[in-house]
This record gives sequence, C-alpha cells and structure tokens, in this order.
Amino acid sequence: MRSLQLLFVPLLTLALSCFAPAQEEAMPGFAAFGESSKPVSVATLVPENTSIAPGKPFTLALKLEHPDPWHSYYRNSGGIEQSITLDWTLPDGFTAGPIQWPVPHVIEGAFGKSFSYSGSPVLLVEITPPSSLAVNTTTSLTAKAEWQICTDSGCENESAEFKIELPVKSAAELDPSQADLFATARAGLPKPASGWQVRAESDGPGIKLRLTPPHPLKIPADLDFIPSEPFIASLSSGGTIALEGDEWVLSLKRVKETVIGPVEQGSAFHGMLVSHTVIDDSTGAEALLLPEVTIERPAPRPLSLAALLPILGGMFIGGLILNLMPCVFPVIGLKIMGFVQQSGEDRRKIVLHGLAFTAGVLISFWALSGLLFALRSAAGPGQEIGWGYQLQNPWTVLVLMLLMFILGLAMYGVFEIGASATGVGGKLQSKQGVGGSFFSGILATVVATPCSAPFLGAAIGAAIALPPLQFFSAFTAMALGLSLPYLLLSLFPALVDYLPRPGAWMESFKQAMSFLLFATAGFLLWVYTGQIGLENMLNVVIGLTAVAIAAWVFGRWHSPVRSRRTRTIAIATCVAFAAVGLKLAMPPEKSGLVWEKWSEDRVTELLEEGTPVYVDFTAQWCATCQLNKKRAYTKEVADLIEARGIVLLKGDKTSPDPAIDAKLEELGRSAIPVNVLYVPGKDPLITPELLSPDYLKTLFTNEVPIPEKE
Repeated sequence: MRSLQLLFVPLLTLALSCFAPAQEEAMPGFAAFGESSKPVSVATLVPENTSIAPGKPFTLALKLEHPDPWHSYYRNSGGIEQSITLDWTLPDGFTAGPIQWPVPHVIEGAFGKSFSYSGSPVLLVEITPPSSLAVNTTTSLTAKAEWQICTDSGCENESAEFKIELPVKSAAELDPSQADLFATARAGLPKPASGWQVRAESDGPGIKLRLTPPHPLKIPADLDFIPSEPFIASLSSGGTIALEGDEWVLSLKRVKETVIGPVEQGSAFHGMLVSHTVIDDSTGAEALLLPEVTIERPAPRPLSLAALLPILGGMFIGGLILNLMPCVFPVIGLKIMGFVQQSGEDRRKIVLHGLAFTAGVLISFWALSGLLFALRSAAGPGQEIGWGYQLQNPWTVLVLMLLMFILGLAMYGVFEIGASATGVGGKLQSKQGVGGSFFSGILATVVATPCSAPFLGAAIGAAIALPPLQFFSAFTAMALGLSLPYLLLSLFPALVDYLPRPGAWMESFKQAMSFLLFATAGFLLWVYTGQIGLENMLNVVIGLTAVAIAAWVFGRWHSPVRSRRTRTIAIATCVAFAAVGLKLAMPPEKSGLVWEKWSEDRVTELLEEGTPVYVDFTAQWCATCQLNKKRAYTKEVADLIEARGIVLLKGDKTSPDPAIDAKLEELGRSAIPVNVLYVPGKDPLITPELLSPDYLKTLFTNEVPIPEKE
C-alpha cells in the first residue's frame, strides 16, 4: 500500500496544478491512473464568492466524490480510521474557521460503530480576511486536504492540494452557479441546539450526558448521539437513555483503548443528536449540534445509615475472609502460631501484642485509604481508582514480589530473620518487643492489596464513591475484619488454651506457609510480566534466582559460628548477588519497537515497496534470544530503526512452525537466534547470534540508506 501512496500523491498534485486557480474543476478520477484498479476520489475546493471584500467572511466548500462503495470519515471516525483534515496556507491577517461537519452516517465498522460519508460529502469552511485588505488586488489561498477512504476490504489514504485566487473588491459578490451546492451543504449541517441546557458528569467508568430541552419533548425511538471526540462511544454503542422529568439522561460509555493503543481521555466534549424523525418540533431539526460541555465530577453524597450499613458489613466480612486468602494467611497463620509459643506467658503481654498488631493494620489501612482518597480527588478524566490501584505501578509490584519471595525463603529456612523460627519481618514475639507485632499488622495490610475476598468487590466499589467520613469508616471496617482473629485471641486469652501446644510441628507449619508466599510471589510475577512484557520475563526469573542465592549465602555463612572473615565475605557476596538480581528484575527501558508477525509474503510485499526489513527468528525458550532483546535493542537503536524506515518482523518459534523451519533451512541455519536484514536490491545479511547495540547501529547505518522524504 505504501508504494501506491507514494505514486498517488505526486500524480494527484500534478493533476490539480492543471486547473484554473479561480475556478476549481473536479479532477478526473480513474482516468488519471490509466488501468490502475485503485479507487480515486474526485476532490474540488469551491469558493462561494466570485470576489471578496475586506473584513467580510466568505465560505469555501471541500467537495469529495467517492467511488462506490468507498467512504470517508467524520472528525471522529469511531474507530482507528483517519478523518478528513484541511491544512491552510493563508495570507497575513486571514483566518480559517473550523470545518463545518455535515451529519455522518452511522455504520458498523471493524471495531464497532463508525461515522462516515459516502457519495459526495461537502464540508464548509469560513474564511475571514483582514479589514485592512487592499481593494482591487488579488489574494491567493492554498490548502492541502488529506482523507482516508475505506470499504470492507481495506482502506486507502488520499490527499489533494488546492490553490484559489480571488479578486478583492469593495463589496463581496456571490457566485450564483454555486448557490445550490452551498444551500444543499448547509441543509446537511446539524442545527444548533438553541435553548437546550447541557451538562455532563462522570458516572463510574462512563459519562452521563444530561439534556434539558427548551420545552418538554418526547425522545425519538431511534435517537443516537454521535460524539466529536474519540474517547466517548455513541449512544448506539451500548449506551442507554432515560427520561427524568423533562431531562433526557444519556448514559454513555468511554472508549479506553483501541487496537492501536490507549485513547487519551479528555475533560470536555461535544457532539450531535441525530434521528430519522424530528427531534425538536420548534425547529423541525432531525439533527442537533450540542455545545461543548465540561465533564463534572459529582460530589459524593452521604448515604443514610440504612444504606451505609450493608457497605460497612460487606467491607468487614470481606476483610475477615481476607485472612484465608493466599496473600494474607501466611502472616496471620504465623501470628497465631506465635500465640501457641506464648502459651502460659503473661496475658497482659499477649493483649498488648494483639493491640499492636491491630494498630498496625488500622494505621496501614488509613494510610492506604488516605492515599486512595487523594488520588480519587485528583484523578484525571476517565481515570478509575480502586482497591489495589498501586499495583498499576510496576515498581510497586516488583517490591511486593521481592518481599513475598524473600519472606518465603526465610520461612522455608534458607535463612533466619530474628532469633526465632517463628519470626516474620523482625522481632515478632513478646520477648522481643511489640514492634514486631505492629510490623506484622503492616505486612498483613500490604500483602492483602493483591487480594479481593468475597463481598469486597461490590463493597469497595460503593465505598469509593462515599464522602470522606463514610469513606474512611468503610475502610476502617475492612481493617477491623482483617485483624479480628488475632484481636480475639489477645482479648480473650482463654481461647489460647484451645490452640495446639508448642512442638516440632511448628517448623513444618512455618515451612508449609512459605509455599503460600511463593504462590503470592508467583502471582505478582504474572502481574509484573504483563506490565513489562513477556519477553522480559527471563530476566526477572534470573534476577529472582540471584536474590535466592544471596539469601542462601547469607543463611549458610553469616551465622555466629562462622569467623568474622567468613561473615564479611558472606555479606559482600550476598550484596553482590542481590544487586545483580535487582538490576535484572528492574522494569526495562521502553524501546518503543513494534514487531509484526513474520511471513514470507510480508517480506516480499515490503521489499517490493522498497522498504528494508529486519527479521528476528526467536522463541521464548531461547536464552540467547532473550539476552539479545535485553541488551541490543536500546532506545538509540530503536530511533535509528525508525529513522531508516526499517520494518521489524518476528518469527516466533516458541511453538513448532514448519514455515519458519523451512526458512531457516533455506538460510543455512538450524538453530535460533537467527536475525536477518533485507535491503531492497541486496542479498539478505545474517547477523551474528549474539547482538550488541554498537553492532546494530553500525549495521543499520552502513547497510540501510536514508529514506527519501515523501
């Protein structure tokens, strides 16, 4: 397709330059390309005036005639297609207004509703000359139009350049031969929604658009809302409409992401109401253009006690059930085991430990919920904040994953934290101070964030929208639910008598709990890999292995029975392995490279278009392949690839692929990695197996010519 575009633009420009500047004629369509089967739209720029006057606005019409069944797109295509654009080059003092968009057709596109123009759409633009414009002169205006036309079989980019010359007189004169064209174009525009009150507010993940007509109106059965911004879906794309008194309430969905990436969320939008029947009987309009409206964030409304109690109950029960979740149970289980060891000791100390643990949970929940409340207040357009929101940050996930992994190693016995086999996170027992119990409460809260126990999903969703006092009350109820088992054992010491007595089983229990922490670390590894990319998972696994070696060295050689020299060497070795492990596990720098799926047909197609191709035959199980990805494709290499116009293709051999095997045999290779550079007119160049940034920069600089500017 790229070669066709390169051919089309200069020919189109040449065709346009052949016409008289003052009277643009429709350029010939298919005839200009002989036998080409590519569709060609006929584009003309038509002035409404035969002459203009100083300071008096005049209108130009961009008319596009599309071959059947091709169509172009409204300013918001509804998908990933490109809409019509106009780039003006005007004399000093001239200003061009926005495109006046006619009502588009709503059609089913590849990714949902699309808003398109078929046939011969006409777009109007108002130009305002300066009042100082000299009379009896000629002014020249140039413009470049770009648009995309599509059918079910694909899309093509088109463009055209125009030059208009108009005489300047003391009084402007209209061109009567164009009166019908402009009258028809204006009739196709939506009418302004005069007298309508319009406001919008966030509604969870969506938006509520509230419309109050100037007088009570019945909602047409086929009413649709076509948004002018891509972050809002049309009413017909899963939205709903209801009548609340005289107010029309449209519940619209947000568009968060398309196949090409996330959609930027705005704080304001506008659009048009369309129907096949009259919407406003006072104007007879079947399409109304709504003014731009800012999306308001509704202030949380306090609930009645009857409505609040179910939320508090759900948060409390959910927090209680969190104790059984794999994330939290190891910490709580070891604290209960601590009670077993404390059996027979001073009951007041046991109560003190229970209160310290509860305080740690409460303070941690208040800190987390306070941050959550602040983020909710400062959240940008379309941003949703909820429980576990901090896990969206890969650094937070990495720290939690390392914490769970290291604690799991300690609980399994690779090394000891503190003097007792039941220690978690430091001195957790009565003989060692209540600070450990307080820390355990903090730890229980931290590890609870990846979990969502039954009752919590709906309860947290409701709690997020509460005003401050009720918001913090809800999360306090959740904290009390989480700390209740330990708190009960401390406040009612007689319950401790029902627990098993200390014994050798405690070590086995502690080691068994380590597997739950390893499972939590595995879950966080899965989350982390999704954030940094599956291709970087091997680095993280090797990093965790280095951290495990550091823990093993510490536990094996840094003990009181070892000499000072041995302990010193052990600490240095431990720090070295831990630093290497952390470096490997850290989130990688984003290179911005985009890889397409390899196929022999795709390589041939790109080379015929004159495009250089770089192919990486790789697999997830190939360690050298993953090392290349980690170290070779730096941002400088990525920038060079983009500058040289190289298309990247990936031949993934993780699963058997006969086509890849055949290609490797053709290249004289039997094992991966195999990286091949194809440059049009040259033989394929196979790189060494182990790549470096310097090698790739030299390769691309010397072998791939700088592309000519289009």
